[in-house]
Amino acid sequence: MKVSAIRSRTRGHARILSFGAHRPNRIVGNEEICGNIDSSDEWIRTRSGIRTRRFADGENVPEMAARAGSKALSAAGVRPDEVSCVVLASMSYLYQAPPAAAVCASQMGATTAGAFDTGAACAGFSHALALANNMISVGDAKYVVVVGAEKMTDIVDPHDRSTAFIFGDGAGAAVLGPAPEPGIGPVVWGTDTSAGSLDAIRQSRSFAELRASGTNESAPWPYLEMQGPKVFRWAIGSLAGVARRAMSAAGVSIADLDAFIPHQANARIIDAVADQLSLRPDTVVARTVCDEGNTSAASIPMAAEHLIGTGRIQPGALCLTMGFGSGLGYSAQVVRMP
Repeated sequence: MKVSAIRSRTRGHARILSFGAHRPNRIVGNEEICGNIDSSDEWIRTRSGIRTRRFADGENVPEMAARAGSKALSAAGVRPDEVSCVVLASMSYLYQAPPAAAVCASQMGATTAGAFDTGAACAGFSHALALANNMISVGDAKYVVVVGAEKMTDIVDPHDRSTAFIFGDGAGAAVLGPAPEPGIGPVVWGTDTSAGSLDAIRQSRSFAELRASGTNESAPWPYLEMQGPKVFRWAIGSLAGVARRAMSAAGVSIADLDAFIPHQANARIIDAVADQLSLRPDTVVARTVCDEGNTSAASIPMAAEHLIGTGRIQPGALCLTMGFGSGLGYSAQVVRMP
């Protein structure tokens, strides 16, 4: 019997063509948050750097994702019908079907694109960026929209002192396309599942337990729970090493970086990791967490869009991006800015 060889595509390169973001209209200050928890504006700012965050009233995850994605497509000059695939990272979408990515694609007008969701919590956008880079590089896609979108107010208990002040809602998107040379470095990713790590950031209970409670209206919702001190210690002990590995994989040094755009988890974590890396004094460090809160998978593209829109980073800037969160998972890569 004749055995036919499977045809493979020639490997090419991909780059980020544009970013887009959607920020809900409602701005929530620390004073409003403190009305539900035993805290103060000073306490919140000291521990997280957060002053305000956005809450989405009357908007859902795919709607916010589509608004961010449409802005990114417009900025890239790419028509919706040219999109090959939409990858949407979220940890807060409450529906399993249809996928948020499919709803997002439909609302953007990318009605024939492949569409799927990915989890990975706060590392989700970085994971999705790596997948999109590979799709384009091997020829499986031409243009890919990568979105991080979160409505964290759906999964965070407003009365939980450890989480209520941290999270916000929003969406950020990037359009990726083919390039003559690499615009996205190799991904460095993994999970630290050592003792206790899986419990550091977790859902309090399963939806199966909620269903089993029947019509009991007092049954607790499966809210997000976090052991803040454990996550903080892990982050400042691990992330600088992840960053250095990503730079090494991309063949760049600290001196080459124009910007550092980590997941906007907490200003103290961002500052600690930036200090450990000994960045150049003029290297831009994203700190949008102070005004937007922790938007989980949306935080990196929202921060990138902000830095570009305010002129703090220029076209072609070399940036280190890094997501990290529940799992404890992480994902980092060096990218060239559009």
